[in-house]
Amino acid sequence: MSCTGCSTVGADGKPAGCKSNGFCTTSGCNKLGVFDWLTGVPLPNGQQAFDGIEVRFKNTRKGFYRNTSGLQLMQGDLVTVDASPGHDVGMVSLTGELVRAQMARRQVTVETYELRKVLRKSTQEDIDRWHAARKLEDETMLASRQMVREAKLDMKVTDVEYQGDGTKATLYYTAEDRIDFRGIVRTMSDRFKVRLEMKQIGARQETGRVGGIGSCGRELCCSTWLTDFRSVTTSAARYQQLALNPQKLAGQCGKLKCCLNYELDMYIEAIKSYPSQNAKLKTQQGTGAHIKTDIFSGKMWYGFKKPGEPFIMAGFPIEVVRDILAQNKEGVEPLVDLNMADEPEPLVKGPDYENVVGQDDLTRFDNKARSGKKRSRGGKGRRDGDRRPEGGPRPQQAQGNAPRPPQQQQAGPRPQQAQGGEGQRQGDRGGRNDRRRRGRGGNRGGDRPPGGGAPPTPPAA
Repeated sequence: MSCTGCSTVGADGKPAGCKSNGFCTTSGCNKLGVFDWLTGVPLPNGQQAFDGIEVRFKNTRKGFYRNTSGLQLMQGDLVTVDASPGHDVGMVSLTGELVRAQMARRQVTVETYELRKVLRKSTQEDIDRWHAARKLEDETMLASRQMVREAKLDMKVTDVEYQGDGTKATLYYTAEDRIDFRGIVRTMSDRFKVRLEMKQIGARQETGRVGGIGSCGRELCCSTWLTDFRSVTTSAARYQQLALNPQKLAGQCGKLKCCLNYELDMYIEAIKSYPSQNAKLKTQQGTGAHIKTDIFSGKMWYGFKKPGEPFIMAGFPIEVVRDILAQNKEGVEPLVDLNMADEPEPLVKGPDYENVVGQDDLTRFDNKARSGKKRSRGGKGRRDGDRRPEGGPRPQQAQGNAPRPPQQQQAGPRPQQAQGGEGQRQGDRGGRNDRRRRGRGGNRGGDRPPGGGAPPTPPAA
């Protein structure tokens, strides 16, 4: 069995994401999946099991059907159900008493005699025809998009779904206005040799069918569990003190994010107990206008501006704001501290890292020791311990660091320099090089004579 009806199916007919070959405990890629918490719970004596089942088709399309034959169906089984016309193939997503609750939640009549019937468990012939029909969906969608562009219709084809027997195709599209597609439907039906049905969906339904990853790093809510799309307005962002930035508030569908409504009720309930945001604080430092409210810290921020003075924004606790407003009602303008400092919160010391398994320290690279000491030129950058009088010997080296042998010095006078100013310049450069080598510590172990004897004794103080 493979998830051919999944949007993440690969070229080989296997899921491209979970690699479970379509047989896992979650029965697919969790497209609007429901956890059956009544699994294994026995029914009371004398109560008949509910004969309705929930069947999932491609992406987020689901339907309720009646199991009149009394088939032993489990979650994940492929069934062949009645369609109009012909038959369709889907996967069982829910059985038992929880189906009754799902039907009431989606406002579907609980009377099962009004539902279509489950014909049989899908045979291998049904599955093969289903796979063959699904392989035509991508080709049909690309061809239909090309035909829409040629007809210059202001619509976007988002998905194509073939029926299990391959006799009918449903084309899902999005458009801002009503589209007259009667002419193009006949052309598509003649080209694809199937009965074609056009179905308009909204931007949120389109995103739910296609799927994706949201800015939170998780799968989109509309493609995993969200079924009812409540209207989202900018007032939800204002209640939560969010910046009205369309790039941050818009989701994958280009509309406002559905998650803006998740915590909206909590914000509205908390703001009701706060002072009115339209009230202004009259103080001796000026009149403050409300800027923002932080319900988590319990503070309200106001801006103060007096002629000839800079703008000041100050935050006050809710009790201080109520006290100032009460004094303003009595005609008193109190003197407040606009630079009121927040009380320091007590620091909670967390558990320190403890090496209990013999691993390396996590901070072993934080204070990395330097590989060596920098040697200064000419004695300018020496440390205090390396300073010595001009011309005096170097201090004694530590035990274990043997002095390097003195450099071999050539005895005798220098060779004759070239005539003219060029010879004089070369002699000057040679003298500078000798002084530079002596400054770098070229003759370690002190100034020794050419013969290799002991260094001269420093003069007595």
